[in-house]
Amino acid sequence: MIASAYLAAEGYEAELAEELRRAGRAIEAWHGRLALSPDPPGSTAWALDVWTGPRELPAPSVKAAADALRAMQRNWAGYAPTHHRRSALITERLPPVKARPLVFPEPAPSAHLGAWTLLAPDRLLASPTKTSPFVNGAVAFAEDREGPPSRAYLKLWEALTRLGRHPAPGERCLDLGASPGGWTWVLAKLGARVEAVDKAPLDPRVAAMPGVTMRDESAFALDPAQERQVDWLFSDVICYPARLLTLVRRWIAAGAARNLVCTVKFQGETDHDVAAEFAAIEGAVLFHGAHNKHELTFARLAER
Repeated sequence: MIASAYLAAEGYEAELAEELRRAGRAIEAWHGRLALSPDPPGSTAWALDVWTGPRELPAPSVKAAADALRAMQRNWAGYAPTHHRRSALITERLPPVKARPLVFPEPAPSAHLGAWTLLAPDRLLASPTKTSPFVNGAVAFAEDREGPPSRAYLKLWEALTRLGRHPAPGERCLDLGASPGGWTWVLAKLGARVEAVDKAPLDPRVAAMPGVTMRDESAFALDPAQERQVDWLFSDVICYPARLLTLVRRWIAAGAARNLVCTVKFQGETDHDVAAEFAAIEGAVLFHGAHNKHELTFARLAER
């Protein structure tokens, strides 16, 4: 019996498998990027989406499969690593799901969405509930191809969209390892006051944005105990995860940042032990977004 299913981003199935193994959750089989488990669903960092209530259903025909889904609820997102034509025919019989690109900072969809796939031509796996409001856990944005100096801005857009929070106009932000300025650009566009910290320069267009100031310093040389409290601390700095963990703990211990959003970048092998330490921080959120590479996004937000 399949009690839960975990959808990995392409190329990160091994990270998800190891995380599930460490958590004591078995994988009965893989269906494309979908790990099928006999164990109850649990939180994971490396899954784009978790199917929390999967059930296997007979699907002797395209009509029968679509009717079974419609009998449960209206909105469904299909995942089709196999049986593509049959899956497409089922999708045609279901109410369309509008998955237009989000215009940041537009909030994530609030409509209920389930997930389904064909395990075999005549066997359906359907989960009326899942953890992500996005189709197959992947958020798509209406991209800005002119303003930001790099594509790193998409990672922050996704993080803030998934968290459901972002800096308000006038809030003070510290952006560690800011160069060339992709995250600083996002924050300045929101109207925040941004201090960009890096020994390398910002893109001149970003440096000239209202509310942006540059600090020619190393992120790791800052003493949070000596810093005036910021509303948001951001870091997309390249460093070993253990070093970032030390930095994050220092800022939390000093009470110098109300909200933290950082990228945990893995160099070589995935350090699951350090990832677990990030996840164990009180109030932590840790996830692998659709715009992340070999990295996780860590966040810790103040209570409202």
